Amino acid sequence: MILISPACRDALQRWLEGQRALAGAAENTLTAYHGDVVDFLAFMTVHKGQSQGLGALERITVADMRAWMARARSDKISSRSLARKLSAVKSFYRWLAAREGFEPTAVLSTRAPKFERKLPRPLSEDAAQAVIDTVQLQARHPWVAARDVAVVTLLWGCGLRISEALGLTAADVPLPATLRITGKGGKERIIPVLPVARDAVGTYLDLCPHPMRAADPLFRGVRGGRLSPRIIQSTMAEARMQLGLPATATPHALRHSFATHLLAAGGDLRAIQELLGHASLSTTQTYTAVDTARLMEIYDRTHPKA
Repeated sequence: MILISPACRDALQRWLEGQRALAGAAENTLTAYHGDVVDFLAFMTVHKGQSQGLGALERITVADMRAWMARARSDKISSRSLARKLSAVKSFYRWLAAREGFEPTAVLSTRAPKFERKLPRPLSEDAAQAVIDTVQLQARHPWVAARDVAVVTLLWGCGLRISEALGLTAADVPLPATLRITGKGGKERIIPVLPVARDAVGTYLDLCPHPMRAADPLFRGVRGGRLSPRIIQSTMAEARMQLGLPATATPHALRHSFATHLLAAGGDLRAIQELLGHASLSTTQTYTAVDTARLMEIYDRTHPKA
């Protein structure tokens, strides 16, 4: 931050506050935005050899942008990460240009590097069920086993993020037919709760030794505190090792599995978008590529080339 002028620092802070208040950006997103824009502003200070006040930012050229991206590539920053950084810088510049009344074309016209989007790696239905069965056998205490089964079942059966599942409180039980979940960026969505998920949570509640007051976290650690995501990640890691599943078989892969299995069963893409809480349909559309890739794998196995 020492390389950034006070005016730029203040402008960046106001932009971030706007992203929080108006766009509902999550704290992790704001942290990433802050780091990306600070990196850009600090580079421009060194590149230009002088403190970059707001007036200097108006004079950023296409050549300056190319120099910044070249530096990033020399630092071995991936194309995906550089595209994310550029997106943050452009968003900041749009806001700044509207506020200060200058033309941001040099920044906004900069093309993001191309990169191959990674497809989600879901588990098959059999593998997902095997994970639940294996998780049930791993814990030393019956209530811990029931807890882990309940969490994993919610991830797969409801498409929850691990943070969303572990964010449930005792006030949410007994689980209703639908859950109102607040996801990334404060976006709310309504999730149908399958009977198997309600039953799994009910079994856990029957065995859990810790008191359940309305404000208490639903899922508890052994000592009674809020369950850490690392515990579930570790539990999944043990299960996949026992089952011989790839390293991509993580808790988040169960959310991918939820979406992919719905799509394979004929689910509507828009409906799946709503269930997952994706802001953009393009994010949900990656699952159609997964489904197509799987079909091609089956085709290649069953129809060998002559």
